[in-house]
Amino acid sequence: MSVDEAVAIIENRVTAVAETETVDLAGADGRVLSADVSAPLALPPFTNSAVDGYAVRSEDLFRTDRAFPVAGRVQAGAVATNSIAPGKAVRIFTGAPMPAGSDTVFMQEDVRIDDAGRVVLPQGLKPGANVRPAGEDVAKSEKALRAGQVLRPQDVALVAAFGLTRVEVKRRLRVAVFSTGNEVVSPGTPRGAAQLYDSNRFMLAAMLRRMGCEVRDLGILHDDKTSLASALKDAAKSADLILTSGGVSTGEEDHVKAAVESVGSLVLWRMAIKPGRPVAMGIIGGTPFIGLPGNPVASFVTFTYVVRPAVLALGGATPNPPVPTPVRSAFAYAKKSGRREYVRVSLREGADGVREAVKFPREGAGLLSSLVDTDGLVELSEDTTAVKPGDTVGFLAYSSLL
Repeated sequence: MSVDEAVAIIENRVTAVAETETVDLAGADGRVLSADVSAPLALPPFTNSAVDGYAVRSEDLFRTDRAFPVAGRVQAGAVATNSIAPGKAVRIFTGAPMPAGSDTVFMQEDVRIDDAGRVVLPQGLKPGANVRPAGEDVAKSEKALRAGQVLRPQDVALVAAFGLTRVEVKRRLRVAVFSTGNEVVSPGTPRGAAQLYDSNRFMLAAMLRRMGCEVRDLGILHDDKTSLASALKDAAKSADLILTSGGVSTGEEDHVKAAVESVGSLVLWRMAIKPGRPVAMGIIGGTPFIGLPGNPVASFVTFTYVVRPAVLALGGATPNPPVPTPVRSAFAYAKKSGRREYVRVSLREGADGVREAVKFPREGAGLLSSLVDTDGLVELSEDTTAVKPGDTVGFLAYSSLL
C-alpha cells in the first residue's frame, strides 16, 4: 500500500475528539482551536502613523520642496484632539493616531528644519504614505483564525491583539505507548548480554508530547500473544490512540499483528515505504491502534508519515503535510520503483553558494546516529529510480516534521 493510500485510510477511519476546553493564552500555543475566532475589533483599531515624522494633508503636497509650519505634536498613546489646518504639519510618532484631516506622513529622516523652525518637506511622496489605516491588518468581524488550526505563537499574539484572554481548544489526546519484545529492557534496569536498552518508547513519547498529547507510558510488553492482546484491550478503554513499537513484521515471534486481530480488527499492514515497511493500523474497541517497526529510524520515519496525520485527525486539526524544500543532491542513489524512500542527509553550502544535501555515509534503519548527525530527510517519490549528484531533490528538515 502506498503512503498516500495508507494516510487517507487512517484519516477516514478516525473520528476527532469532541470534548473541548477553554485555556488561557499562556497555555494556548500548540493547541488545536475548536471554534473560529472572529475579530471583535479592527486591527489597528484607529488610523495611525507607521513612522516617526510629520503628518500633513495630501492636498497640500506640491511638486517642489515646501516649508510647513509645525502646528502640534502627537505622541503614541495620546489622542489627536485638533484637526490639521491647511498648509500646516503636525509632528507625529510611530503608532500615534492621525490628526483629523491628515492622511500622509513624511519620515523624519527625509525632512529638514529651516531657520524659521518650519519643516521642509521634499517632493515626490505619494498621498497616504506611511499611514496605517484602521482595519488594514484585520477588519472588524473578519474570521481571523479558523477551527482546526494548531495555534502558533503568532496566532496567540493575534488573539491577544484583540484583547481576548482565553480561547476554546480541543482537549489533549490521550495516547498509550508501549514497546514490545524480549530483546529490549528499560534504561536503568539490568540488561542481558543479548538485550538492548529501549529507545523507541522515549523517542515516540517525546514526539507525541511535541504534538500536544498526553502520553501514558505502558512500558515493555513481552513477545506473547495473550498478554499483548490483554494489554491492548485494556489500553483501549482509556486511550484515544494506542501506539506500539516492534513486533509487526513477518517473523513467528512478531505477535502484535495477531494480538490486534484477536481483540479488534486490522485495517492495514505493510506500506510501500523505506525505511518502515511493516506498519500496522487497526481498531480495538473503537480506539485506533498503530504499530510501528522496531528499528529506530523506521519508527521515526513512519511516525512522521503515519502517526502524525492520525494525531492531527484525532485532535480535530486541519491536515498539514510537510512540504519538501528543493535542494541540490550531492550524492548518488538507486531505488526500486513503486516505493517511497527517505534518505538521511545533512545540508551544506556548495562552492557556488547553493545548498546541497549530503547523504549519511552508512545505511541501516537501526542507526540512531543517522538521525542525530543529520539535518533531515530527502524524500524520493514512488516513480523515482535513481538520483545523481546535481539533481534537485526534496528536503524535509526534522523541525518541519513535528
